[in-house]
Amino acid sequence: MGRIIGVLAVEHIAVGAVEKHQLVGSPLVFPKNPDDYQGLQELPAENIAQTICRLVQQAAGGETIQAVGVGFPGIIRGGVIHESPNLQQVKGVNFQTSLTAALEELRISAPVLIFNDADVMAAGIAATEGHLDQLIRCWTLGDGVGYGRYPWTEGVWEGGHIVVTLDPKERFCGCGGEGHLEGIMGHRSMRLRFLDMEPEEVFEGAKAGEARCLAFVKLWHRALAAATATSIHLEGSGRFFISGPKAKYIQLGLLNLQLQEMVKMSPLQGSVFEVIPTSDQIGVIGAAVNAEQATLKA
Repeated sequence: MGRIIGVLAVEHIAVGAVEKHQLVGSPLVFPKNPDDYQGLQELPAENIAQTICRLVQQAAGGETIQAVGVGFPGIIRGGVIHESPNLQQVKGVNFQTSLTAALEELRISAPVLIFNDADVMAAGIAATEGHLDQLIRCWTLGDGVGYGRYPWTEGVWEGGHIVVTLDPKERFCGCGGEGHLEGIMGHRSMRLRFLDMEPEEVFEGAKAGEARCLAFVKLWHRALAAATATSIHLEGSGRFFISGPKAKYIQLGLLNLQLQEMVKMSPLQGSVFEVIPTSDQIGVIGAAVNAEQATLKA
């Protein structure tokens, strides 16, 4: 059958071979120096594709490749990056075609499948936590807010832009929309809201009992509860995992309490939140899992 290669390309690129939903060795990472992660934003789309393919070749280790799954930020349809706020240079690029052509230059012939990065995180969590038979949803809290879903299905899934407030003053989202979840929870939006404090200082202020910080942290949790309640009312209750750098600020008791206030129909109750550490390994495994399942359906 050959190896399935998983790729996670967000702030940096991580690539690894996956067998039986387990990573073979450690992921290959570019750039190697963590201080250079912002350098990915400066690479042309063609260079990103070539770098990914070079790492895919190394990860294969001379073995036949069954499929390549790639997790990438943005709105992705049919292998085309329709929007990617964090990597603007790839907007409009048919990344599936670009990667396939670049791999063929390396004499590698394998199907390439592109997924939203939050979706591969959800698949990776499902695989590593033993939940491949369940509906898994994942919030990733970093500079922005990502929403991932497993099993993968076609859709936009820009959960960070769910409307959670009708207050016309809530215009902090980077996309320009009003009342968005990311306009409350996103790093940029928090900096705009607290011009005299960094986001980390806001959470520290809440711990110290500062009134405005406490009020915002409650709003921060309430916004995530509202977005989760929307998902529950559309797809039912289930497991919701929370990952990303800002997941450490989650207060599960407060989040659960606010969700209970928003979901009252008994058939929709019973959802569970779990905070889980973020890692390249989870994303790489998830990209491979989605690619494997997509090729089996083809």
